Amino acid sequence: MTDHSNEQSSQANSPAPTPEDRTDAPVTAQPASGDTSGDAPAECVICAPESVTDKIIHFCLKRKLIVFLLTCMIIGWGIMVAPFDWNVADLPRNPVPVDAIPDIGENQQIVFTPWAGRSPQDVEDQITYPLTVSLLGIPGVKTVRSYSMFGFSSIYVIFDEDVEFYWSRSRLLEKLNSLPPGTLPQGVQATLGPDATALGQVYWYTIEGRDPDGNPTGGWDLDELRSVQDWYVRYALLSAEGVSEVASAGGFIKEYQIDVNPDAMRAHGVTLEQVVGAVRMSNLDVGARTIEVNNVEYVIRGVGFIKKLSDIEKAVVRVADNVPITVRDVASVHLGPATRRGQLDKDGVEVAGGVVVVRYGENPLQVIRNIKEKIAQIAPGMPSKVLPDGTVSKLTIVPFYDRAGLIRETLGTLDTALTEEILITIIVVLIAVMHFRSSLLISVLLPIAVLMCFIGMKNFGVDANIVALSGIAIAIGTMVDMGIIICENILKKLEEAPPGATTFALVYAGVSEVGSAVLTAVATTVVSFLPVFVMEGAEGKLFKPLAYTKTFALGASIIVALTVLPALAHVLFDKRKLNPALGARRFLLPALMALAGLWTGLRLSWWVGGAVVYLGCRRLLGDRISPRANRFLSRIENWTIILTVGVILSDHWLPLGPEKGSVPNFLFVALLVGGLMGFFQLFQRVYPAALGWCLRHKALFLTLPAFVTAFGMVVWLGFGNIMAWAPASVRALPPVAALSHAFPGLGKEFMPPLDEGAFLYMPTTMPHASIGEVGDILGKQDKA
Repeated sequence: MTDHSNEQSSQANSPAPTPEDRTDAPVTAQPASGDTSGDAPAECVICAPESVTDKIIHFCLKRKLIVFLLTCMIIGWGIMVAPFDWNVADLPRNPVPVDAIPDIGENQQIVFTPWAGRSPQDVEDQITYPLTVSLLGIPGVKTVRSYSMFGFSSIYVIFDEDVEFYWSRSRLLEKLNSLPPGTLPQGVQATLGPDATALGQVYWYTIEGRDPDGNPTGGWDLDELRSVQDWYVRYALLSAEGVSEVASAGGFIKEYQIDVNPDAMRAHGVTLEQVVGAVRMSNLDVGARTIEVNNVEYVIRGVGFIKKLSDIEKAVVRVADNVPITVRDVASVHLGPATRRGQLDKDGVEVAGGVVVVRYGENPLQVIRNIKEKIAQIAPGMPSKVLPDGTVSKLTIVPFYDRAGLIRETLGTLDTALTEEILITIIVVLIAVMHFRSSLLISVLLPIAVLMCFIGMKNFGVDANIVALSGIAIAIGTMVDMGIIICENILKKLEEAPPGATTFALVYAGVSEVGSAVLTAVATTVVSFLPVFVMEGAEGKLFKPLAYTKTFALGASIIVALTVLPALAHVLFDKRKLNPALGARRFLLPALMALAGLWTGLRLSWWVGGAVVYLGCRRLLGDRISPRANRFLSRIENWTIILTVGVILSDHWLPLGPEKGSVPNFLFVALLVGGLMGFFQLFQRVYPAALGWCLRHKALFLTLPAFVTAFGMVVWLGFGNIMAWAPASVRALPPVAALSHAFPGLGKEFMPPLDEGAFLYMPTTMPHASIGEVGDILGKQDKA
């Protein structure tokens, strides 16, 4: 195929186009500009792109500026939504919601109904059962679970997984507000729980007195601490963005308590209902009409709100023979603690505090940050007092469970894996092919693909947690493989290229030759995850994020490998020499690199700056160095980089632990990497002979995989289960019994063990234990 119009235009206005300007085929590659070699030019034919993959590769090679601009945009977008705690100047942040562990709880709402002083049977008969029957008719309800306890009822309404969270809450509120009269006892009101999930408790804290040096002081009663929590701290933290509920825990709720005297009531002829009515009526503000005085209107009202104990004591219960009988005459009034059903203990001492619950769909890490900012704002206004010894004690909010640390450790798992994968990739590629630019090119693929994965997680609503991020860590190996395959094929084309071949033609040929195969391999891996995407319930919530993130990572890596990597390879692997006709301009780029290296060495790091200066000088003197000296310098550079990266990897990894020092860790890493690379090099050499032997002795060789398969089945299922078909007399034989004991089979566990270095200890005891007994057990456990 030949574009005649293009040929005519080119012949009329310009010299014959180079292969990099023509998209049709066949194209004969001419020597690059400035090529002074005396070899006769050889033909390197670029066939017309036929498949979609080839067209994409060809377009990206031709339009490198567009590819680089889009890559910069994607990197910026990925940094904006990355779940890491990055603070990038002048770049808005909207990170992916991140939590430590996946939320596998059901789609549920809680209806809580208090009825003080009633037995569980009364609560069950008059509250739990009527509400349960009424709530069963709500659309989308899967099941309803209820618990009747002393003084309250809890009903858990489980909705189908596809029901939207806030839609279910609105349906529940509509149902509760439309209950027929008489469904619940008089004065009983059902309330809806906070809009949060079972993993919403992210921040526990206590309120303690501290001196100016931050040391505990004491001197505060539990009722004072609880009052500060209920009327100051709680409301302040509720105003933090993303907080659904702040629940108080521990301490004593202060209340007015009236202890009636039966003998005095009998003597004055006063009933208990009269005392209750008098107290209720004395705690009112009464409004009346208005009066006009001197053309000014005044509103008349009676002020009657209770402010102190004497206000209750002076309340009139009844009048007998024109003599008022007050509450003081028939009862004693004092301040006391309300009845409580729980307490909070710290280090064996009872304390008061609270727990912050995150709203559904919010980013827990960002909410914790908002909570800490709010605590810093209200800290100066916290109450303080002077103790008898003269110490100034100021109330301070002290956290004892902060999930931010666990979340950062979870993110650190991916950060560590990505960093070490990049370092190991550089070392392995350099040792294998002795080509620094290839290792650099492969390493660039990883962070770009991970940032693209974060973009996919943000748009598809996949939260970042330990399971989701593990999908990215698992996919890193496959992502590196794609880069290695493409780069190795490009290097092979460059090594076998005829003298007149252009870098454009060689890079295109190298990528297009393996591009379709790489795309097919990745597509096969993605398709294999389809069963995971159709999982439901807890299994789906646990494993779907991993399938999503691995699919995003593999898809992003194949996009980068077929678009960005060829463009970068064309720039990095271009061997065209600098044209002497350019004059002073040929020194411009090396000079700029040298200046940049000097600035970097003075401002940031001397060794980074020295490396940039060396690269500038190396580029400037590249044409003046003989090929032999050039190869010698390249080998020295590669081994210098290998040693440098090895030191960085050993300091970052510390496989033997920090207590062993840097030298033993470096030697361990060097022996490990060197041993593995040596083993693979040896295997590569003996593989043809080993393959030939296996083909000549097929029956003998196949016994090995057959034995491995059988042994794996025994380990997996257990020898006793495999021998279940045998008679009992056979299973009772000593060899069979010994094998059954040695290979019992692998156990099954739904939740994998998570050991991220943080835990919240929540002990349980018998339900009938008194609060005094429970407090004693808590104190002893905390002291221990």
